[in-house]
Amino acid sequence: MDDNHLGDFLRTCRAGLQPEDVGMTSYGARRVAGLRREEVAVLAGVNADYYTRLEQGRERNPSPQVIDALSRALRLDADARAHLYRLAGATPNDRPSAHAAERVSSSLRQLMDGYPNTPAFVMSRTLDLLAVNALADALYAPFEPADNLARMTFLDAAGRNFYTDWDRAAQATVANLREATGFDPDNPRLRELVRTLTEHSADFTRLWNAHTVRGKTQDAKRFLHPDVGPLTLTYQAFDVRDAPGQQLVIYHAEPGSPSAQSLNLLGSIHATRRRPAPRPHR
Repeated sequence: MDDNHLGDFLRTCRAGLQPEDVGMTSYGARRVAGLRREEVAVLAGVNADYYTRLEQGRERNPSPQVIDALSRALRLDADARAHLYRLAGATPNDRPSAHAAERVSSSLRQLMDGYPNTPAFVMSRTLDLLAVNALADALYAPFEPADNLARMTFLDAAGRNFYTDWDRAAQATVANLREATGFDPDNPRLRELVRTLTEHSADFTRLWNAHTVRGKTQDAKRFLHPDVGPLTLTYQAFDVRDAPGQQLVIYHAEPGSPSAQSLNLLGSIHATRRRPAPRPHR
């Protein structure tokens, strides 16, 4: 039997909507639940016969423009829209705006703050640090400011001492940044960052021109922190589903290791420095 997943999905979405849900006036007796095929076609701005062929499986490769129009007509959320793209054998052309990428939800910030013994931060595709918890703030304290991992690696004087394996860290950083060009090559923030790094760092320019691409998933890194000395940490990176382009990165040390003890010490030092001075008695 030839499965018609695309048509079945469209038909189910259509059945779940009433005319009043989409601002249409209902007319005539309805033999089935939901919108008529002709009504979906009108909402999407496509030919009714073409839409019928999509549902019946006689047409299976709608263009991205048609997929987007059907997504709007059927009131699909982000997950359902992405699913429709996949069923049609296409790739969503999502390009989140710079403003959307800069916002970190309060619930995600609370989640990071719930990990007091491990550094956690949210970064954008262009490696901007969008939010950090207290221990991540302490980890990156040698940088002024701790704003963007690429700038910190190549242009901050602290970078070469902080990253014990600086060459390896530099290669990974550029490969992560190069991946961003595949999502949004015209992103003004990306273009500005690459221009600045190219102008001021020959090492960055050399690595950038190698066109190595690598996503951030998991790895071990070695740091030399001026307050606590050597640290060996492993990180895991997670995509933030409700904010495309953002990643949550969590570092951790092997339990009971010297690095775990150093992280605890770093947290204590950082907390002491941030504690307000007691008010003098009068």
